[in-house]
Amino acid sequence: MIVESAPAKINLALHVRARRADGYHEIETLFAFLRDGDVLRLAPGPASLSFEGPFGPLLSVEGDNLITRAAAAFAYAFGVPNEGTFTLEKNLPVASGIGGGSADAAAALRALARLHGIGTDDPRLFACADALGSDVPACLYGRSALGRGRGERLEPLEGLTGVPVLLVNPGVAVSTGAVFNAWDRIDRGPIGEGGLLERALLGRNDLEAPARSIAPVIGDALALLDTTGGTRLVRMSGSGATCFALYDSEADRSAAAEVIRQAHPNWWRLESTLA
Repeated sequence: MIVESAPAKINLALHVRARRADGYHEIETLFAFLRDGDVLRLAPGPASLSFEGPFGPLLSVEGDNLITRAAAAFAYAFGVPNEGTFTLEKNLPVASGIGGGSADAAAALRALARLHGIGTDDPRLFACADALGSDVPACLYGRSALGRGRGERLEPLEGLTGVPVLLVNPGVAVSTGAVFNAWDRIDRGPIGEGGLLERALLGRNDLEAPARSIAPVIGDALALLDTTGGTRLVRMSGSGATCFALYDSEADRSAAAEVIRQAHPNWWRLESTLA
């Protein structure tokens, strides 16, 4: 049995610079990863995928999944049989801006690489990740980085390991395509220089306004996080609807989580730290 974590991803900043001729968008983003997320298990056996965890039922009705696509891409790239029994413990909400599906696909590639004795730095593995989606290379990399292009051109960054973080999702799924389509196509400039936190604080998420136009409750989540004490940064992640706050201490984070629970007991919350 091979077990791989698929940690949640957040965008400390996300600047959309232009819409490309190929339909993708040119972006600059600060990726960071949590210590918690989904868990993927791979066992010997015929090719199959099953789901567990609180959000597993939402995926069990899908006919296609990034994990199965990752397995097929791996088999083709490395010339091995497409086999293996995957079980995904789905702890992260679906379509929520924290890279759940991309992280799961990256975990599948890492698990298959371990099974076949292939290094995770093999360029063919990165090519598989790149073909699967814009966030999958960053999730395969799995550490803080500046992402350019579609997000696949990665530059490692240091500076926030161990910082307490609280994720909050107000219970809405937002379509990434719809949010990008609602972007106003105004280039507001690049991510600045400096340390990771400084760059994040000076940055923004250009997808927040279009996401809030689709799901106004995102604004409620951000406003509530802003009222909690000890925050370093409050922002929406990715294309939404998950929002996050970085905290000075675990006590501040726990107190904030309790504020959220009291105000909105049905909202999803995750207390974690940055990896």
